[in-house]
Amino acid sequence: MQVITESLPARTPVANPLLELRRYGQSIWLDYIRRHLITSGELARLVEEDGLCGVTSNPSIFEKAVTGSTDYDDILSTAARRGERDPLLVYELLAVRDIQGAAEVFRPLYEQLRRRDGYVSLEVSPLVAHDTQSTLEQARRLWREVGRDNVFIKVPGTKEGVPAIRQLISEGININITLLFAREMYEQVAEAYLAGLEQFAARGGDVARVASVASFFVSRIDTAVDALLTEKLRAAGGED
Repeated sequence: MQVITESLPARTPVANPLLELRRYGQSIWLDYIRRHLITSGELARLVEEDGLCGVTSNPSIFEKAVTGSTDYDDILSTAARRGERDPLLVYELLAVRDIQGAAEVFRPLYEQLRRRDGYVSLEVSPLVAHDTQSTLEQARRLWREVGRDNVFIKVPGTKEGVPAIRQLISEGININITLLFAREMYEQVAEAYLAGLEQFAARGGDVARVASVASFFVSRIDTAVDALLTEKLRAAGGED
């Protein structure tokens, strides 16, 4: 019996918009993390198939991950058995573990792109945003505990955060300056970054190995503007 088959016309592959952005020099980061994302292989898939270039985290993201899943029951149970009652210490234990795991997923990309991408961010406590010394202590401790060079320590771009940024950069610690809302503060943290690099270089450090980004919070501005636009539209409608 002869079987006749007809080949279907080849489908035109649908372009992945995330990968398309890479053509324009844009790096896509995920503002989210949880244990299952790492252990399930989903994070690795996002890196490989969607061109994900980094991950950022903050205490609020971890709060949702802990309260909304069972991913952290093991580490919470261990802390309870040991009688650990310091919530900050418990938080840092689970956060550091996730950041380390995510950093390992991104390491091949980090090395392939020669340190231009492939970073994971971990934030100091918001409770120390206006305390320079406490910011320094927490940032140093987190950097040391994570122990990965493709990690950013997030420091708020507050008045008290500026000297901390300069000092941490001078020590060779990668910094993600967060909570920037004004051009004036951006200029201050940029100057602090450059001053820190100069100090690091003066001590013989390789400035090519110190990374930093400035995170300008456009979403917060969008939220504020949306509310203003809504009011203006209502007012315009009322006048009509």
